[in-house]
Amino acid sequence: MSAGSANPSRIAIVGASSLRGKELKLVLEERNFPASEIVLLDAAVMAGTLTEAAGEPTFIRALDEDSFDKVQFAFFAGSAADTEGNWQVAQRAGATVIDLTGTLAATGKATAWIPSLISALPPKPGTGGNGAPNKIAYSSPASPVIIACTVAAGLGSHSPRSIAVTLFPPVSERDQAGIDELEAQTTNLLSFRPIVTPIFDTQVAFTLLSRYGEESKPSLESVRAAIAHEVAQYLAGRAAVPAIQLVQTPVFYGYAFSVYAEFAAAHAPEQLAAGFKNLGVMIAAPGDPAPTNISVAGESNIQLAPIEPDANVATGMWLWGVADNLRLASTNAVRIAEELIAKPVA
Repeated sequence: MSAGSANPSRIAIVGASSLRGKELKLVLEERNFPASEIVLLDAAVMAGTLTEAAGEPTFIRALDEDSFDKVQFAFFAGSAADTEGNWQVAQRAGATVIDLTGTLAATGKATAWIPSLISALPPKPGTGGNGAPNKIAYSSPASPVIIACTVAAGLGSHSPRSIAVTLFPPVSERDQAGIDELEAQTTNLLSFRPIVTPIFDTQVAFTLLSRYGEESKPSLESVRAAIAHEVAQYLAGRAAVPAIQLVQTPVFYGYAFSVYAEFAAAHAPEQLAAGFKNLGVMIAAPGDPAPTNISVAGESNIQLAPIEPDANVATGMWLWGVADNLRLASTNAVRIAEELIAKPVA
């Protein structure tokens, strides 16, 4: 079934109460996605919660067998359990599944797709013109995967010898629970009270972390490994695969990153900048303030500071960038649906 053959006016968001689900709803509305109805779905504990969609009051509904009736696109933005238990139900109802949780990509049940990189990365062997194979299920990668793949694609035409990306995740990557924990820890530390650590199993406020406490699941090491694996799978020989490092930061929103790239010969910063501009990445002009977690709030694009040469290595270059983690991932998911509407898969 093509993406355009189902009812084009019905969209479902599974995990509507999550941070990703809320942001996804906003992106659909702001981009004027052709949907006269957005069905908000979540676990039974959230069912009946009053919210709004497209300016009209609506309720979050419980998931059941009829949740995906006449739905064209089913976005999964909540828990892995909700995705595993319901994505096939959505498929059987005729919906095109777009997973933002990474659950289906990790098990090979969905194809990852970053539409903004179509011009820089040729389609993988055996895929269609839209860069994705002829499947109903698609995976919209998380923000760090989009960032790392965009860095590799932007630098690709200059054949870098090596790329190292250090990612600085915000606590909102662990949804509302991560935000609540950082807020509580900050308040308690300033008040000289004991802190609680149910999510990170260690102090995350006022510090940088190379690992979480032993009881934290998933561990920072496993998150790093999953990101590195997904980046390598997506690039698949089409661009140099970067080394990946993660450092947890005590910030609520905004995914910052630092990149070191080394080349066979020296490059002028403007040469490298051109490749990123073609991918929709915004680059600050010389003398302009560098992007921050605050300045990118609500922005859909990755933003870079002016690219700078290394002080000691003649062929080395440094990049600093930030993206709104929730907005970047949600926009990518919506762009997948937009591409499928424009060029339906048979």
